[in-house]
Amino acid sequence: MTTAPWRDPALPAAARVADLLSRMTLEEKTAQLYGVWVGAATDGDGVAPHQHDMTADHADDYDELITRGLGQLTRSFGSAPVDPALGARALALAQRRIAAAGRFGIPAVAHEECLAGFTAWRATAYPVPLAWGAAFDPPLVEEMGRAIGRDLRAVGVHQGLAPVLDVVRDPRWGRVEETIGEDPYLVGTVGTAYVRGLESAGIVATLKHFAGYASSVGARNLAPVRAGTREFADVTLPPFEMALREGGARSVMAAYTERDGVPASADPELLTRLLREEWGFTGTVVADYFGIGFLQTLHRVAGTPAEAAHLALAAGIDVELPTVKYYGEALVTAVRAGELPEELVDRAAHRVLLQKCELGLLDEDWRPEPETAGPVDLDPPANRALARRLAEESVVLLDNPDDLLPLAPDTRVAVVGPRAADPLAMLGCYSFPSHVLTHHPEVDPGISIPTLLESLRAELPDAKVTFTEGCGVSDPDPSGFTEAIARASEADVCVAVLGDRAGLFGRGTSGEGCDVTDLNLPGVQNELLDALVATGVPVVLVLLTGRPYALGRWHGRLGAVVQAFFPGEEGGPAVAGVLSGRVNPSGRLPVSVPHLPGGQPWTYLQPPLGLAGEVSNLDPTPLYPFGHGRSYTAFAWEDFSGPDAEIGTDGSYDLSVTVRNTGGRAGAEVVQLYLHDPVASVTRPDVRLIGYQRLELAAGGSARVTFRFHADLSAFTDRAGRRVVEPGALELRLGTSSGQARETARVRLTGPVREVGAERRLHCDVEASRN
Repeated sequence: MTTAPWRDPALPAAARVADLLSRMTLEEKTAQLYGVWVGAATDGDGVAPHQHDMTADHADDYDELITRGLGQLTRSFGSAPVDPALGARALALAQRRIAAAGRFGIPAVAHEECLAGFTAWRATAYPVPLAWGAAFDPPLVEEMGRAIGRDLRAVGVHQGLAPVLDVVRDPRWGRVEETIGEDPYLVGTVGTAYVRGLESAGIVATLKHFAGYASSVGARNLAPVRAGTREFADVTLPPFEMALREGGARSVMAAYTERDGVPASADPELLTRLLREEWGFTGTVVADYFGIGFLQTLHRVAGTPAEAAHLALAAGIDVELPTVKYYGEALVTAVRAGELPEELVDRAAHRVLLQKCELGLLDEDWRPEPETAGPVDLDPPANRALARRLAEESVVLLDNPDDLLPLAPDTRVAVVGPRAADPLAMLGCYSFPSHVLTHHPEVDPGISIPTLLESLRAELPDAKVTFTEGCGVSDPDPSGFTEAIARASEADVCVAVLGDRAGLFGRGTSGEGCDVTDLNLPGVQNELLDALVATGVPVVLVLLTGRPYALGRWHGRLGAVVQAFFPGEEGGPAVAGVLSGRVNPSGRLPVSVPHLPGGQPWTYLQPPLGLAGEVSNLDPTPLYPFGHGRSYTAFAWEDFSGPDAEIGTDGSYDLSVTVRNTGGRAGAEVVQLYLHDPVASVTRPDVRLIGYQRLELAAGGSARVTFRFHADLSAFTDRAGRRVVEPGALELRLGTSSGQARETARVRLTGPVREVGAERRLHCDVEASRN
C-alpha cells in the first residue's frame, strides 16, 4: 500500500511530483539539483583543468550531504578502472545508502559518458562520432546506440552524456573527432539515430554542447563564439531541434562558451525561450562539468557563487554537474536571504523529480540491483561485431588512381609509421583507455584492440610484411627515417600509417583541449611521408586521425589514400580488410580534406564570397570535398526522373534515379541530395545537403531511390530573424559528393513568403526499392 500520493504510480507524474515538492525543505529541494563525483581526484591530478578547484570543498562531507537527498551520481564507472560486475554492485550499494540517508528514500540518477561507447573499463570502444558520419548509415548508428544503452542499463546507469551535436566549423578544433561532421543535416540525422537507440534502451540521452561550442574563435577550446544570428540559427541549432523533436532526447547540456558576450549557461533566451517555449522541451538541462562555476571564474559575469547559481538557475540550468559547489549552501543561503527566488529552485526541482518519476526512481518497488546477477560482459561478441560493421562502413578510400589497392596477397609490404603498431591509434579521447587509463599505466586496456600491423599480417598471411615506426606521433626526432627508407626500398609497396594520438588538454594531438594551429600532420610525419615518397616505391597512405589533415602536398604522388577516423577496437581489422580487399570501402567524408594546411577555417557550407574567386590569390577549394569516397566497384546512375516543375512554397516534389552496380563485386553507393538556391534575400551556401541514401548493392544489382523534397527543406533565417520559405528558383542536385553533381532538377517555388516554425519538415523522406 502506498504511503503518500507521490509514491502512487497510478497518479499522473506531475501530480506525484507536486505532492513530493510540497513536503520538501529548501535543502532537500536543492539537493536534487546537483551531483556528487565520489571518484573524482582531489589531488590536482584529475582528467580536466579546474577539477581540483571545483571538487576539493566537498571531498569529505559526502555522508552529511546525502542526508538531504542527491540529484546525480557522477561517473561511478568512468573515473577509474572498475570491474563491471563489482562496479554494478557498488553502485547499487551506493544507491541504497543514498535512499536510506534521506527522508524520502529517493535514489540518485547515475550518469556516465558514452560518446563512442560506454566509457568504462572492459566496455566496447566503438568508432568515434566522426566515423559515424563517414558511414552515412543512421540505422546502424541507432543499433549501436541501443547496444550502448543496454550496457549502461545492465550496470545501473540512467543517463548518458551523448551525443555531441556540434557542427564542425574549423577542423583545427581539438574536439572535431567527437562531432559527426561539418554539415547540420548529416549531424542531425545521424545524431538523432543515436538518440533513438539510447532512449529505446531506457537511457536518458543528453545532447551537447548547447549551443555553438564548435564555432569558437581560432578553433581554441572554450574561446568566444562569433557566429552570427543566421549561422547560429541555420547551422548550429538544427541538429539539436531534430534530435529533440524526432529523437526524443530527454536532456540537454549547456555549452561552456559564450556568444556575443553572453555565456550559454547564463542565457535564458537559449535555455528557456528557445529550448522550452519555442521547441517545447520538457526534460532536464544539465551544466557541462564546472560550467556554473565558470560563470564566476572564467567568464566573470558573476562575482560570487550565489550570483553564478542565480544566473544559471534563471537561465534554465536544472542540474549542477559534476559535483556540488554552487547549487549547495551558496544557493540555500541566497534564497534565505531573499537574494534569489525560491520559485527558481522549485522549477528546476520539479523537472528533475519528474524525470526521476519517469525512470521509476520514485516508486516503492524500486530496486537498485541490476536485473541480471553474475558476471557482466560489456564487450560481448555481438558488440564487437557491431563495432566491426560500423568501422568497416566508415573507412573512406580517398584515392586509388592506379588501382594499387587491394594489395596483392603475396606482395612485399613495408609498413611504416607511428600509428601502425599502437592499439591506441584506433581510439578517440573519450574511450576509456585514452581518457582514464593514462592515469593508470599499470592496468591493461580490458579489451582486445588489434593494431593495423597485426591485422594486416593476418589479412595477408602469404605477404612478407616488415615494420618500422619511422618517427613518433608528435616528437621532432627524424632519426628513424633512415631505417624507414631502407624498409620501403626493399618492398613492392609501402603502407605509411600516420595520424593522431588522442588525448585531453594537450596530452594528445586530437581531443578535448588539443587544438592545433594548422592542418599539417603532427610532428615530423609530413617529412617522413616525403622521404617515403622519394624512394619511388608506391606508397599507400593510411590516416588514423581525429580530424582531416591537408594532403595537397602529396596529391598525384601517392599510390592510394585511406582515411579512418579513430575506428574503434575493431578498426585494425576493418582498415586491413580494406587494404586486402576483403572489405569494399564505402565511407564518405563527413568533413572536407583541404589542399593546404593554412587558410582555415573552411567548410563546404560557403556562400559565394567563401568560394574561390578572382579577388584573392588563396583558393579554399578542398582537395577532397564533403561526401567524397571511392569504391572497388563502379556504379551507373540511370533513368533519372526530375522534370522541371513549379510547386507552392508549401508544396512537395519527387525526384528519382536508379543506381546500378556495374562492377564485379558487392558494394555501397551513397546518393546525396544537395540544394542550390541561386537567389535569396540573404546570402546562402552554394550547396547544402538535404537528403541522402546509402544503397548496398550486389554485383549487377540495382535499386531505385526516390527523394521526396518538401519546400520546408529550403527554409532559412531572413533579415528579420524569421525562418522562411521564399518563392523563387531552386536546383536539386543529386551527386556523389558536395563537389560532384550527377543529376539536376529545377524547381520553382511559387506563392507568398511562408514563415515556418516547429511544425516544419526537418528531413527529406527517401524510398529505395530494389529492382
